[in-house]
Amino acid sequence: MKKMIAYLLIAVLALGLLAGCGSSQSAAPAQPAATEAPAPAAAEAEDAQEPAEPVEVEESEEEEEENYLTGDASLDDPLNQDGIGETELLIVSFGTSFNDSRRLTVGGIERAMIEAFPELSVRRAFTSQIIIDHVFARDQEVIDNVTEALERAVANGVKTLVVQPTHLMDGFEYNDLVEELAGYADAFDKIIIGSPLLTSDEDFAAVAQTIVDATAEYDDGKTAICFMGHGTEAASNGVYARMQQVLSDAGCANYFVGTVEATPTVEDVLAMVQAGDYTRVILEPLMIVAGDHANNDMAGDDEDSWKSIFEDAGYDVECVLRGLGEMEAIQQLFVAHTQAAIDAQA
Repeated sequence: MKKMIAYLLIAVLALGLLAGCGSSQSAAPAQPAATEAPAPAAAEAEDAQEPAEPVEVEESEEEEEENYLTGDASLDDPLNQDGIGETELLIVSFGTSFNDSRRLTVGGIERAMIEAFPELSVRRAFTSQIIIDHVFARDQEVIDNVTEALERAVANGVKTLVVQPTHLMDGFEYNDLVEELAGYADAFDKIIIGSPLLTSDEDFAAVAQTIVDATAEYDDGKTAICFMGHGTEAASNGVYARMQQVLSDAGCANYFVGTVEATPTVEDVLAMVQAGDYTRVILEPLMIVAGDHANNDMAGDDEDSWKSIFEDAGYDVECVLRGLGEMEAIQQLFVAHTQAAIDAQA
C-alpha cells in the first residue's frame, strides 16, 4: 500500500503544478541556453567528480572550515552494519560533511526507504572520498565509499543488490556508479539500479511542484525565488534549463534556476530578476543536501556569493538552507524510482 501511495504522489504533484503559482508576474524573462560549456571544468554537486585518493588539507583551511558548526554527528546513522542478509538496498549519495544536513537529507531519504521496503536491508555509500575522510577525521564517523559498500555486500553473501542513487541527474557521478557496478556483475545474482531524481517528464513536474509548495509563503508577487544548482560540463546540465521551462510553463514567472559551476550563471539569474519588478530575493539550493555550496557559495558573506551579489544589486535577500532531500515528496519520489526499478526486473 505504501508503494502505491508513492506512485500516486508523483501523479498528484505533476497535476498540481498545472494550477500554476498563486502570485507570479505575468511573464518570465527568457532563460539563457544551458548548452554552453562553463569556462572551468566542473562537476555536479551530488553529481561531482572527486579524486579517488584523500586530498591533504592545509591546516589553515581546516581551521577555517571548523569556524562554523554543522551539527551533532552522533545523531546520524551511517548504515554500515554487517548482517545484511541476501537482499540489500544500497543508497548511494555524493555526501556532505554538514552533519545536520546529512541527517535530514540523505538520512531522510534512507529512512523513507527503510519504511517503504522493510524486507530489504538498507545501507549507505558516499561517492566523495574527501567528504568521507573529513567526517572521519573530525567526528570519527565511518561512512563506506561505494567500493567498500560493495565489498561489504559480497562478504555478507548478498544475492540481490538494489542500488538507488540520490543524484539529481544522469551525469558523471551516476555513470561512474553504473560502471563500477558492472564490475561486480558476477558477484551477485542480480543488480538493480534506480534512476536519478530528474529523469522523466513526471519527475520534473513533481519536483517543480514540490519546490513551489515549499516556498509558497514567499510567493507574494514582489519576491523572486531563486534556486541554485551546482552545474556540470556534461550534457546533463540541461536539466536546469528544463526545470526553468517547467516552472515558467506552469505560470511560476517569479521562480528562477541557476548554477554555481555552469550555466545559467548567477549573473544570468540576476539579469532575469532585474527584468522584473522585485524587491526581495529568496535563495535556496536545488541540491539534495544543503552543504558547502549552499552555506558558502549561496549564503556566504564573500563578495562573490549569491547572497552578496543580490544584496549589492539592492535586493533584500533571505537564504533558505534546506536541501531537497529534506522534503517528504522528494523522498517518496526516490522510493517510487526504486520500486519502478525493482518492478522492471521482476
